[in-house]
Amino acid sequence: MTKNISEHGMTLKGKKVLITGGLGFIGSNLAIRLTEIGADVTLVDSLVPEYGGNLFNIETIKNKIKINISDVRDSYSIERLVQDQEYLFNLAGQTSHLDSMIDPFTDLDINSKAQLSILEACRKNNPNIKIIFASTRQIYGKPEYLPVDEKHPIRPVDVNGINKNAGEQYHMLYNSIYGIRTCSLRLTNTYGPRMRIKDARQTFVGVWIKSVIQKKPFEVWGGNQLRDFTYIDDCVEAMILAATKDISNGKCYNLGGGNVLSLKELADILSSISGVNYEIKEFPADRKKIDIGDYYSNFDLIKSELKWEPITTEKSGLTKTIEYFSQNIDKYL
Repeated sequence: MTKNISEHGMTLKGKKVLITGGLGFIGSNLAIRLTEIGADVTLVDSLVPEYGGNLFNIETIKNKIKINISDVRDSYSIERLVQDQEYLFNLAGQTSHLDSMIDPFTDLDINSKAQLSILEACRKNNPNIKIIFASTRQIYGKPEYLPVDEKHPIRPVDVNGINKNAGEQYHMLYNSIYGIRTCSLRLTNTYGPRMRIKDARQTFVGVWIKSVIQKKPFEVWGGNQLRDFTYIDDCVEAMILAATKDISNGKCYNLGGGNVLSLKELADILSSISGVNYEIKEFPADRKKIDIGDYYSNFDLIKSELKWEPITTEKSGLTKTIEYFSQNIDKYL
């Protein structure tokens, strides 16, 4: 962690922080970091099995935080929870692209309607709160050019991308019209300890990790697609910077990875660390329809304005991830 990030993170010491989706992958890692800083943290999570919440994720800090088992679709609960909070990390969402095509109305309720509810709760009960919204690279759709910057056209290829874009736009609107400070981070292939690994609802990397821990060959679909990957610690620091710097208000930022890799190159790294082989497979037809092809980010804007850039290599990040799940695999299957 750089000195610059640590100094800004310390401004959250003693601050009241609410994290929606707080028992999930990103939320729990953020909560751990915030408790290290000394923030007063409250987590909200529905613990709906499909959405990644896991009480074991916060095992090491369970006595240092408050947990509220509640759904972001419950507007009455959210109205009470946002009161008196100084920061809201709005991370709750339905992340599966395939699920969004099978059950589009649930995705609409969580990723769009509930976001409007949260913003209305803040407008009525706590307009001085600062909100960081977890958006996704998926809103861009199939790239017209690479690397993709924030000026790239928004053309989602699935229901999830459309609803996540709507959620992001609500946050920008409430910043410009009502002065509620909001910032959106467009995440790309975030991975690391506490990620969902029992299925591909969060990321394919999780499924690879599960196979590696079980000493089974993992499947690589296609293999030539280019991607960038953000290790969870780097993602968390970006969120903290976005929360603590006023220049982020009303802004959307791409996150990214330090390297651009093909899926096969990533698989080679994972295989070399774990000793587990992989198999190249045809891309499944249902997923190929909503695959965006090659994607990697231009994150110059957040680098310039917030002084953020990823510092964790894929080899280091995957090594830490394997170590974590090797010790705790029974809690994630």
